[in-house]
Amino acid sequence: MTASPVAVELPELRLSPGGPFGIYIHVPFCFTRCGYCDFNTYTPAELGGVNPDAWLEVLRSELELAAARLGAPTVQTVFVGGGTPSLLGGARIASVMDAVRDNFELAPDAEVTTEANPESAWPDFFAAARAAGFTRVSLGMQSVSPRVLGVLDRIHTPNRSAAAAREALAEGFEHVSLDLIYGTPGESDDDLLRSVDTAIETGVDHVSAYALVVENGTALARRVRSGELAAPDDDVLAHRYELADERLSAAGFEWYEVSNWSRPGGQCRHNLGYWDGGQWWGAGPGAHSFVGATRWWNVKHPNAYAQLLAGATLPVAGFEQLDVDSRHTEEVLLRIRLRQGLAVELLDEAERQRADTAIEDGLLIPEGERLVLTDRGRLLADGVVRMLLD
Repeated sequence: MTASPVAVELPELRLSPGGPFGIYIHVPFCFTRCGYCDFNTYTPAELGGVNPDAWLEVLRSELELAAARLGAPTVQTVFVGGGTPSLLGGARIASVMDAVRDNFELAPDAEVTTEANPESAWPDFFAAARAAGFTRVSLGMQSVSPRVLGVLDRIHTPNRSAAAAREALAEGFEHVSLDLIYGTPGESDDDLLRSVDTAIETGVDHVSAYALVVENGTALARRVRSGELAAPDDDVLAHRYELADERLSAAGFEWYEVSNWSRPGGQCRHNLGYWDGGQWWGAGPGAHSFVGATRWWNVKHPNAYAQLLAGATLPVAGFEQLDVDSRHTEEVLLRIRLRQGLAVELLDEAERQRADTAIEDGLLIPEGERLVLTDRGRLLADGVVRMLLD
């Protein structure tokens, strides 16, 4: 007999004044598991009693408890991620927003985003999401190369991502993003450039490009470990990043975070909240939250999540209280990645001296009272952070 899950009791939560507050909602369902993915997702065969309708009911319960715990603050951004939110279908994605609005007040200009996969997002889904108040769609494109999609175990056809982006635009979404992955074993420079060019040609206003990371425990990691596939090469990854940046910049996109480019006005405000000191409540199995100085994370499995909420208990698996030093480390780590840069006033005297060294090394450039990564610095962003904090 399986033991009932036990939740961890959170300390008192106090929202820090100022700054944005967002809600992240994690949809744990995927039709298949991609070989590179280590997100908290489940295929139908991996779940017992939790289906999308049951998940939606317990999600409502968590949002009710969240509003009671925080005093129902005004929400500036909502992000429905996963997993595959588009598997919910139009009616359920609208119900997700009903659940948010039933418990929180949305700011008049709230940004409301849903992720979607091309193979499960069609015009009727986009129309329903738009009618429900969603303002932004983020589509997982990854690549237009059949062989790259095959290595990644993506099931959509090469042309479907671009078609889905155009359908979202046609349904009235002003803000549509396409996500790319570069550095997949077997990918060529031309494969990447064709993917970037295709994304640009759709007319979207946002593109994310992420280097492939081989995560432990994934099917991709097993294939690399066995020698079937080569591990991504750091020099190749850097070259591909430069290719993507050059092509996007020439098309009128500007980088605003190391892995994100947008046309004017197309930045993802929700993700900027993560990088720039915002607070958020993460609802759903395995979702993470940050309020005041407290970070916590929910139990991962949807069944355990549902059992705890059935007893009107927040499904918290653990939490940590960030002290002053931890907060400082995170500020430097996250804000240095932004085009707006890191405020010099956040650094102590020793860190400012190390920043001067980074400037001499061509990794940072001062812009007024802020420090911004150079093109070379973006390629070595993690090293710049270590240099500043060492």
